[in-house]
Amino acid sequence: MGVTARLDRFQQRHSWCGFPLAVVYKFVDDQGGYLAVLITYYGFVSLFPLLLLLVSVLGFTLEGDPALQQALLGSALQHFPIIGPQLEQNVGAIHGSSLGVVLGIAGAVYGGLGVSVAIQMALNRVWAVPRFARPDPVVSRLRGLVLFVLLGAVILTTTALAAVGAVAAGFGSEIGTGVRIGAFVIAIAANVAAFLIVFRVLTARNIALADLIPGAVGAGVAVQVFQTMGALFVSRQLAGVSQIYGVFGLVLGLLAWLYLQAVILVFCAEINAVRARRLWPRNLLTPFIEGVILTPADQAAYRSYADTERYTSSAQVHTTFDHPPDPK
Repeated sequence: MGVTARLDRFQQRHSWCGFPLAVVYKFVDDQGGYLAVLITYYGFVSLFPLLLLLVSVLGFTLEGDPALQQALLGSALQHFPIIGPQLEQNVGAIHGSSLGVVLGIAGAVYGGLGVSVAIQMALNRVWAVPRFARPDPVVSRLRGLVLFVLLGAVILTTTALAAVGAVAAGFGSEIGTGVRIGAFVIAIAANVAAFLIVFRVLTARNIALADLIPGAVGAGVAVQVFQTMGALFVSRQLAGVSQIYGVFGLVLGLLAWLYLQAVILVFCAEINAVRARRLWPRNLLTPFIEGVILTPADQAAYRSYADTERYTSSAQVHTTFDHPPDPK
């Protein structure tokens, strides 16, 4: 028995090895990277209108308190630790603007609905929802509006929690370590809730809530970890980079950060699908060579890919597999 065969038998016998491999294989099969790119594009389109809207609203509501304006703006930009400080540096004096509010709302709605439709397409592909069973363009955007409102409330919550320390410092007071830890934990819980809402609302299939929790928890924790690591990386390694690379570093950093968030979302959705549908273990060599012995999980995955392309409920897809030739 060769080394490859021994590795394959090992990963098929041990779930701690075979499960992650199956998630990676399904992510590749579903073209998860390309799905993440589409989400990134609409996220990029919606971000700057949202920033314009935030600045305009702060200018109207907190016109007489510049310190609190900057504290809330900085806490909102903490969601982007790689490029948040650069964005904050490029925001001058904050003033209310009716035109800014209108343009911000219009751009945010367009980009936000685009993000929601892109996420729906990704989740429906992950869960092998046939094309005929997916919502039409009107219903999909109505779902996006619901998501827009719900996630807006979650983002406001996490922003307010992130601003606790900065606002307290602005008033010349300090908060204890326990309060900071509590705010941190609540922020993670809010992130998990946001991903759970996304997975539940934007998938055109009735999925048990228990099947969505592992991926939501993983995504919420991963986002928080990467935000913390990004902040440390900025403080230790990227000092002065914004002055050197200017707008190029800002745009590239923003795209990279949004793409990372999108990959986390799609990959954690794959975790839920593989776990709920028992799509592991996979054969180690299926993505690389023909004629391998497919496992039941391989066959179930390939059947789901074929079923996903059904454009009408009257179309029936029957998938069969030829037996590989006996090795000589």
